[in-house]
Amino acid sequence: MSFTAPKGTYDILPPESSAFLAVRDALSRPAALAGYEYIETPIFEDTALFARGVGESTDVVSKEMYTFQDKGGRSLTLRPEGTAGVIRAVIEHKLYAGQLPVKLWYAGPNFRYERPQAGRYRHFTQVGAEAVGVDDPMLDAEIIALAWEGYRALGLGGFRLLLTSLGDDTCRPAYRALLQAFLRDLDIDDDTRRRADINPLRVLDDKRPDVLAQLDGAPLMVEHLCGPCAVHYDDVRARLADIGVQWEEAPRLVRGLDYYMRTTFEFVHSGLGAQSAIGGGGRYDGLSAAIGGPALTGIGWALGVDRTLLAMRAEGVGLPTAARVQVYGVPLGAAAAERLFGLTAGLRAAGVSADMAYGARGLKGAMKAADRSGAAYAIVLGDRDIRAGTAQLKDLRSGDQLAVPLDSLVATILEKLT
Repeated sequence: MSFTAPKGTYDILPPESSAFLAVRDALSRPAALAGYEYIETPIFEDTALFARGVGESTDVVSKEMYTFQDKGGRSLTLRPEGTAGVIRAVIEHKLYAGQLPVKLWYAGPNFRYERPQAGRYRHFTQVGAEAVGVDDPMLDAEIIALAWEGYRALGLGGFRLLLTSLGDDTCRPAYRALLQAFLRDLDIDDDTRRRADINPLRVLDDKRPDVLAQLDGAPLMVEHLCGPCAVHYDDVRARLADIGVQWEEAPRLVRGLDYYMRTTFEFVHSGLGAQSAIGGGGRYDGLSAAIGGPALTGIGWALGVDRTLLAMRAEGVGLPTAARVQVYGVPLGAAAAERLFGLTAGLRAAGVSADMAYGARGLKGAMKAADRSGAAYAIVLGDRDIRAGTAQLKDLRSGDQLAVPLDSLVATILEKLT
């Protein structure tokens, strides 16, 4: 019997894995430069955390979570998104008692039982950033700008930023009643009607043509913002304009998680077809209280590494690659292999990435392996070289080769690499 990866999952394999890591690092770098610190939370959490935090009316909670009982009878769920776990950690470890805002970034896999298709998997990797404990429109603008900068740094130009405000507990109840009254007169199925009763905003996110056709004229949240929410939204847009971040108004934008309020945004790319979102986020000022913590404000985003890679391919942007190693050893004989084994360890100890040919390969095969490694230099060593106390250092880019004393080989390579 042979095994394959479960449906809807995938393996990240070399050499493409170097592009995956480069995208992950590029998306997180702007947050690190802005003082966000790394956090890592468990891949599984108490099921109730997501039910209460993400929202029971969402497809994520009602249909897509991987939930199981452990040997102690506890209900646990593989994380479908990152924010709820991060806020749980902020509450549990009282990070809010220190300097505010608490600025955190993270990266890792998430899991949702969805119908697999291009750009949508059951196992997917995201980079996330959260700023917790301060309600400031400039912080909203900063968070959005960090994601924008990550995409731009990768060379993406075909993405769009969609932006709206979903109001707050002051103005949303009246709007909710207004929207529910509008939806009652529509010809919709029972499941959609139940969704309208629990969270009518979710209906605005319906992609079915027969529902969309009936939503013309539906009241929009941005038209019913209270004074403070309207001022907050105006300030966010003004600050984004100040730093050159371009956006499109998207008054019907509804993210797939119930905790969003006020500033809400999504990054989309036309090259991905139906699954056009490559990242997004927003404010979640009620999330902490909903899961048993203090009333902490917060804003954040999650950016899809997998979808960003797809967008880069669709746009024809060159995928970032990195040489596997800087130096590759080519031994000619058993004695040379033993000597190169020690030299390779010495290079690594000096901070140089190094590998060598194993398994008694011939010169031709070992040099092919050196070329495939992407190394800048190859160390060619044979019995004659050992007797002479030297090694042949070959520049794989120019083809130049020179004999270097073995006892100064590491120092010579360090000098050439700098």
